[in-house]
Amino acid sequence: MSAAETVGIVGAGPFGTALAHVVAGAGRSVLVFSQTENVVREINSEHRNEERLPGVALADGVRATSNPAELAEQCRFIVLAVGAEDVRQRARELGENIDGAHLVVHAIGAYARPEDVPVSEVLGDELPTLRIGALAGPALPADLAAGRVASMVCGSRYAEVSAAARELLSSPPTLRIYGSRDLVGVELASSLSGLYTVVLGMADGLDVGAGTRAVLVTRLVAEASRLGQALGAESWTFAGLAGLGNLLVRGGGESSSREYLYGLALAQGSRPEGRPPVGARCVHSLARVAEQRGQRLPVLTALHQVLDGDVDPREAAKAIAETVGEHE
Repeated sequence: MSAAETVGIVGAGPFGTALAHVVAGAGRSVLVFSQTENVVREINSEHRNEERLPGVALADGVRATSNPAELAEQCRFIVLAVGAEDVRQRARELGENIDGAHLVVHAIGAYARPEDVPVSEVLGDELPTLRIGALAGPALPADLAAGRVASMVCGSRYAEVSAAARELLSSPPTLRIYGSRDLVGVELASSLSGLYTVVLGMADGLDVGAGTRAVLVTRLVAEASRLGQALGAESWTFAGLAGLGNLLVRGGGESSSREYLYGLALAQGSRPEGRPPVGARCVHSLARVAEQRGQRLPVLTALHQVLDGDVDPREAAKAIAETVGEHE
């Protein structure tokens, strides 16, 4: 296939590998870039990535490379699917090989670390192309690998980017991609959903009940929307796939995320050792942004205080639960 028809994916983690599998299963060619030579060899020789996506025989159209120049030459549309801490370095390496003809979207549901800034800002710094976007939504690697139905949204200021994402990544019935011009909103909604999943875990750990939980979810969406509007985003984005959709799929049941389990532990009076999960680590920067914009976000503020160690997790969780009955 031509470069315009081949999808490039930077990162052979669970999501990047599962996305490659689904897209290739729809008959497209996919080239996965990984710096880990063992992963590249395993994908190319055995069509598997047992360390990151165990038990899955990858579709025939998936290939791998450790050569960024090869990726740039063979793929015009590239998905960046790496950890939040690796964004700048991976983007810099990619930027040394691509040009203005490439389209790049990221699938990183958190702010870039350690700068705590939107990933699109880092891509704007490091890439020679202006045509960038963000891919977000409730599409879990396990669901994609199992062929269960999932949807995502691609946010970009350039209609060409969203159109390419819909054309190249949509793989009915497993994966459907929608487009949005609201890049700011898609990135922010995806990042906030990680934070607010911690809050849902805290609420469930206190057994607040289904009714209170439902009201809390609506409050979280409204709170996220207010901050988004202050930053120039569209309010409806936060009730869509990148915001509410992400929150619902991460926050409980079989799909419980690390953020949700972390919140459960906090509500039960324990503080897990080590760093908070990636979805919670941008709470400080987002709380600072909210303050700078003059936005009163009680739930975000309470979580910030908990993660800073200023407030007992159980007391903060109770306070969060009580706010659901307040009027703004």
